[in-house]
Amino acid sequence: MGDPDMTESKILNDPDIRAALYRQRLRRQKTHPNTLVINELGVAHAKSRIDVAVINACIHGYEIKSAKDSLERLGSQIDIYRQTLQKLTIVAASKHLDSVISLAPNWCGIIEAEQGPRYGVRLNITRTARANPEIDPVMMAHLLWRTEVIDILVQNGFPPKELRRPRKQLYEILCEALTLREITTAIRTFMMQRQTWRNHPLHE
Repeated sequence: MGDPDMTESKILNDPDIRAALYRQRLRRQKTHPNTLVINELGVAHAKSRIDVAVINACIHGYEIKSAKDSLERLGSQIDIYRQTLQKLTIVAASKHLDSVISLAPNWCGIIEAEQGPRYGVRLNITRTARANPEIDPVMMAHLLWRTEVIDILVQNGFPPKELRRPRKQLYEILCEALTLREITTAIRTFMMQRQTWRNHPLHE
């Protein structure tokens, strides 16, 4: 028999865990007309990408750490996600579980991905995600394009002079004018209006 870790690393790779996540946890959300499920969503102006984002009344990110991955970047990724995502769940291979528990904030959800029967993937909820108390609305609003922010501000009666401000200030103005819930709704609405997402249909 081979090394158990080597066996796991061959089986529990990112595509396998991602497919299990879609099949076991996200199937209903993926078919809901008011929900977007997006792979590799860039956050904080593409400083990082969350593996899977579910956008409805809340922006919930799922970060996958397969048995082939290291956790070297996880700390810095969490620092970005805690500013930009309303909920976060880390889906980690069994070999990473203890380390993820020690690194993740207590509001962060954790799902263990382990080898199931016939080389399948079994997802076990270790901790359910709760609302992120550390979110920065301005950072979350960066999921909107500048033109979209301007459209929202125009609809809210802001004069053209205000709309010529630098991008950073526009996001700050937006967050003063809208609640977090309204910003989330705007993000979902504009992403649904975009014709494609990274060259793939939104509801593919």
